[in-house]
Amino acid sequence: MSRSTMDAADIHRRLRERLGNLVSAELKVASWSLCDVKPQSVAEVCRFLRDEPELAFDCLSNLSAVDRKGEDTIEVYYHLFSYKHRHRIALRAATPRPDPVLPTVSHIWPIANWLEREAFDLLGVRFAGHPDLRRLLMPEDWVGHPLRKDFVEPEEYHGISTRRESLLKL
Repeated sequence: MSRSTMDAADIHRRLRERLGNLVSAELKVASWSLCDVKPQSVAEVCRFLRDEPELAFDCLSNLSAVDRKGEDTIEVYYHLFSYKHRHRIALRAATPRPDPVLPTVSHIWPIANWLEREAFDLLGVRFAGHPDLRRLLMPEDWVGHPLRKDFVEPEEYHGISTRRESLLKL
């Protein structure tokens, strides 16, 4: 097993050298250092991160999304880890809230199939090229996306009340 761990600054520098402005010039250093990626280039950047031998990000640890209503965007986060090199980095792609679309990465990491379905179901992000983009947690005929900040829960669903006592009152 290789132990040529790169730190986040090294990984970011490799991305910038190879892909230029597809990733942000700035790296936000944290426990999961973060760099922004142009939304239309997510799959290209991810493929490079997986296939470049010195990077070898073989694991999509997590894919999550956040509704930034005030900025009118939805941000999708990709947490990547390399088991070979033991390094990690996070990517962020912001997509317009009214029509949130990003390219799928399910052909790069199969686990993205489920994670993208979850982000689609709960926040309405559509992943172009996804092989089976359908709801994962909510019923197929559910209207809306429950993690959107403007989501209003319906009074009932198929005649069943959706109201319940707050767990905070128990």
